Amino acid sequence: MLFLQFQLDDDRFVLDAGRVAEVLPLVELRRLPQSPPEVAGLCNYRGQPVPVLDLARLLLGRPAREALSTRILVLHHRAAVDQPALLGVIVEQATEIFRRDPREFTTGAVPGLGPVLTDSQGMIQWIDPEQLVPAHLHARLLPPTIPKTASVAASGDGVTVNHAGDETD
Repeated sequence: MLFLQFQLDDDRFVLDAGRVAEVLPLVELRRLPQSPPEVAGLCNYRGQPVPVLDLARLLLGRPAREALSTRILVLHHRAAVDQPALLGVIVEQATEIFRRDPREFTTGAVPGLGPVLTDSQGMIQWIDPEQLVPAHLHARLLPPTIPKTASVAASGDGVTVNHAGDETD
């Protein structure tokens, strides 16, 4: 599997590169009123507003450093079963991509962040985007789960029952 590596202070982290839609430079964000400090704001990603979390603020309690290697990772997030969403995360030192067997990672010591790999330079924590957003922010930043509901439509040929998200002929 291909991983994108970044660092926060001396700690190394990775994300599944397949979950990364794009790596952006650190651009100006629109602040969200009354947001907690770990919510950096909204990013305009190809005409779509995307919420952005500051990972350094979330994990270390300090804002991300403004540097050339500080990036916004636009991630595919499975906010709901049938409704994928995009989530931006600000990371530092996003400079490396490498391939590893996911089985080399072992269960992590930090709940919610994912398994750990140890190499010659120390530990690498695998972050799962679905576990990244704290519960108190999830409803505010990501689309809600939309339950399947049935609707009835009358047509010239009779009645058609359509479940939200299903296609009918």
